Amino acid sequence: MSPKAKQPQAEPTPNKGVAARINQVLTGIRVPDLPYPTGQSEQETIPDWRPLLLSCWSEQRDERVTHVLRSVQIDWSVRQVNAAYLADRIMDVFLNTSGLHTSLVSRIARLRFWFAWRLGEDGGKGFPSVVLEWLDHLQEWRGWSDNGGRSSRVLLELLDTLVIAVAESFEKHSTEPVKRYCQQWFNDSLKRLGQVDKLRQRLYETERGLSRQRHAEQVARSLVGRALTGRQLPVVVTRFVLDDWMTVLKQSVLAEGEESELCRHANKILEWLVWACDPELSDKARSKLYRVGEQLGDLIHDVWRRAMSQDIPVAKIDAINAVIVDRIKGEATELVLALPAGHNLTWDASWLERQALKATDYQSCLEHWFVKGEGVNEQRLFFFTLLADSQEIVWTNGSGVKLGLQDWTEFQRELKVQTLRRLPDLKPFGEVLEETLLLLAKVCEKQQQQREQAARKARARAEALRREKEEAKRLAAGQQAAKEAKIESQRVAVEQQRIADEKLESDRLMREAQAEATRQIDHLGLEGWIVLKSEQSNGEPLRLKLAVKIAASGKYVFVDRLGLNRHQFMRDELQAGVVNGTIRILGGGAAFDDTLSRVVGRIRVGRNGGGV
Repeated sequence: MSPKAKQPQAEPTPNKGVAARINQVLTGIRVPDLPYPTGQSEQETIPDWRPLLLSCWSEQRDERVTHVLRSVQIDWSVRQVNAAYLADRIMDVFLNTSGLHTSLVSRIARLRFWFAWRLGEDGGKGFPSVVLEWLDHLQEWRGWSDNGGRSSRVLLELLDTLVIAVAESFEKHSTEPVKRYCQQWFNDSLKRLGQVDKLRQRLYETERGLSRQRHAEQVARSLVGRALTGRQLPVVVTRFVLDDWMTVLKQSVLAEGEESELCRHANKILEWLVWACDPELSDKARSKLYRVGEQLGDLIHDVWRRAMSQDIPVAKIDAINAVIVDRIKGEATELVLALPAGHNLTWDASWLERQALKATDYQSCLEHWFVKGEGVNEQRLFFFTLLADSQEIVWTNGSGVKLGLQDWTEFQRELKVQTLRRLPDLKPFGEVLEETLLLLAKVCEKQQQQREQAARKARARAEALRREKEEAKRLAAGQQAAKEAKIESQRVAVEQQRIADEKLESDRLMREAQAEATRQIDHLGLEGWIVLKSEQSNGEPLRLKLAVKIAASGKYVFVDRLGLNRHQFMRDELQAGVVNGTIRILGGGAAFDDTLSRVVGRIRVGRNGGGV
């Protein structure tokens, strides 16, 4: 882990959008039960509320600004009432969601009186950016506890100075005193963080070394305790194990680790020494006792040299060798209980069964705050680091001072039963401000929509009355129109019927004309004459006689008197010309001409819309 203290990261100061929302709320929102004026306040009649707010701040009252406004018989302006409400709302949310200690937040929340004044004066521009950054920077003190210690007193003294700065701001009608206070806070904070970094570095190095010592000590004690429990050994062996070999075991763990070859050899020699010197264990395997006893002295000397970086004292190894020789010879030796009742060797076998912790087991807890207790009595603890060797947590306070150690398994147990809780991430003031304003802006928009909806309903009611009157007129006009439409429909039906009858009659006459023309063509013989009407209006008709008639193809060829000016017609063309009057057949007598003229005349009259 990195023992370097983290610099607090302040959230960005409110942007133009936030300032616009502040102004929107100050002018547009209406909150039930607040002391709004009965009419619009004139600028010169707006009361000066600065002395009242200064009094509340100086007395450090834990009271909402809106309650203060209600407590006096003064007609406040809409802007003042909304500024008081907005200041209360922001500070109430900050009080409940910041994550800071209750005692600390309650003192900061009293700034609601200064905020209300600034909002009323300058709206969205009322907060100097350095003040908002200072409020965000309070996360530096998220681990602060009101425990009466030195670091606790330092913060309380700083907040006492804030009371003076804000009071001066009220009196001078200027934000400069508060801005100077915040800037000095930042300067002091940088110095304080530099000191904390140095303290943390020293603490980390010291605790890591002590952790290795404790781990080696506990492992050595556990190995010795496990080997000696229930054993009866010569006093010389017991004293050697407790006074000398336990030190060898500890040094082997410190030098190369619990899983190292050196530590395993040192522990194996301990087990062999106890086995060889306890008749209950080794008397039944005399040949093995001889082999072990023959090598044991050299092995003890070798491991001692590797662990202690020096030779074992001659007197100590000679005393052990003498016991081994007596055991090999089978001579009786005085035995005593290695760990009699009331012995002072304390050990915990769980140290021999511990699994090494992975970084993923505790990484999420590193450099996070945890809490014990509730309310003003809570204590906040910083998870400074986990000592991997001894599996202990180093707890510190916000200033990097060690508060204590805790075993990792005990830490997990407390988390499970909720006697120890992880402190949620602090919610910066800038985030509280933006979220609160966003919510209130939505309320403001909703109220505006409701007012617009009420206006629309009023207009709709007036429109409905107007429509009712027009509807009566429309119904009368509709009935008249329906009557006229019915008459028109009847007239149209009669006219359509007349046109249909005329078409039927025209079709009948056309069929008669076509039949008459067919009859005349059939009676037209060679040398028969026809008259061809000129295409020009003033031209003379042309008289032609039938020169050729081809019955198979229905072709008729006509010429003039001289046999020239040849004209050719198909039967259908000739019939059509006779019907429409462009061709007249000469022949068949006057009766034929009269009949054809009457038929053609009636057809023309029918086409022109005349009566039959």
